Amino acid sequence: MTKQHNAFFTTAIQVPAQQKGILSDLHFSVKDVFAVEGHTNSAGNPDWLRTGTVAEATAPSIQQLLLAGATLTGMTHTDEIMYSLNGQNAHYGTPINPAAEDRIPGGSSSGAAVSVASGEVDFSIGTDTGGSVRVPSSYCGIYGFRPTHGTVPIEGVIPLAKSFDTVGWMTRDPQLLEEVGRTLLPQLSNSPAASFKRLLKVEEAWEMVSSAYKEQAFAVIDQLSEQFEQTTEAVLSNNGLEEWFNTFRTIQSTEIWKQHGEWIERDQPVFGEAIAARFNMAKQTFEKNISEEAYEKMASISQYVRALLAEDGLLVIPTTVGPAPYRDIQGEKDEERRALTMQVTCIAGLSGLPQVTIPLGKMEGAPVGLSFIAGANKDLELLKWVSEWALLERKAGQEASPL
Repeated sequence: MTKQHNAFFTTAIQVPAQQKGILSDLHFSVKDVFAVEGHTNSAGNPDWLRTGTVAEATAPSIQQLLLAGATLTGMTHTDEIMYSLNGQNAHYGTPINPAAEDRIPGGSSSGAAVSVASGEVDFSIGTDTGGSVRVPSSYCGIYGFRPTHGTVPIEGVIPLAKSFDTVGWMTRDPQLLEEVGRTLLPQLSNSPAASFKRLLKVEEAWEMVSSAYKEQAFAVIDQLSEQFEQTTEAVLSNNGLEEWFNTFRTIQSTEIWKQHGEWIERDQPVFGEAIAARFNMAKQTFEKNISEEAYEKMASISQYVRALLAEDGLLVIPTTVGPAPYRDIQGEKDEERRALTMQVTCIAGLSGLPQVTIPLGKMEGAPVGLSFIAGANKDLELLKWVSEWALLERKAGQEASPL
């Protein structure tokens, strides 16, 4: 296993498969926030590592993968306490994006995405709260999946904001993305074949990207339209997605400080500048005690989006607002980019719905992604739909397809 891309916090963690299964002979990595028996998590910060404890048991989600025949081959780097979308870490460095080495890999599941994109593992497991699987998957040109909130066991995973925390996964291949899903979503394993009939282009999201990004995406969407009875544009928020992001940020910040504030004030960990500022903002939001209205707004948003999609709808959006920024991005420019990106990623977070990102192609020499959001518990139908679409494209010999 190479250290060329700085994907791994440690490769000393090697856990063999526990039996034969659908993932036999495959190797996977895990973001360093999952409990693995005998390992102390770093969560991307030396002070967390210093004050942490050795895990007495392995997280149920990881255990499921081992029982399905996969072998764990290392713990990957993460942004500090999972509180970023960049992959830049002041203590452990920034993993190298294999698809664009002059760009950030995205985070906070940075090392996880890089370990997949570089070919070091077959798949990787990360967490996604505000976009931490979807964003690095897009930036690194791979497939990524965030499930319906609450469907994959979150026990044994360091929490960030419990209203949004999910276990997600990344692959280079859509068929494997589905197979991992069938392992981690056993309660949904008897889901029927995909029956999506309506494709909805979210106007506010597409207005946020460049004309080149939109042109590339719409060419694919036009091809897809043949599979649907209806392809239309949809407006999610009359006041724009910034209002939704503010709702998301209020809840996320409040829950983050509620979860980690005591540790921060007691142990005084050293954070990178941007992360420290973010935690300070979380503390101020928590102290304002303004989350009640935000929770009510989230409930309304979730109800609206779920009703819009019903049983047969798919939202189609850009995964991010552009290709990965250059590795030296920081300061105000970085925060502006983060806020814009989260206006897009907060849709699935607030509604608690499954989202898959697929490689769309490259812009400015770096990957961009295309995302689809399905109704609640339509996870395996969504994964199966992407997998079958890819297979059809390959059989047709359409080498120019993003799939």
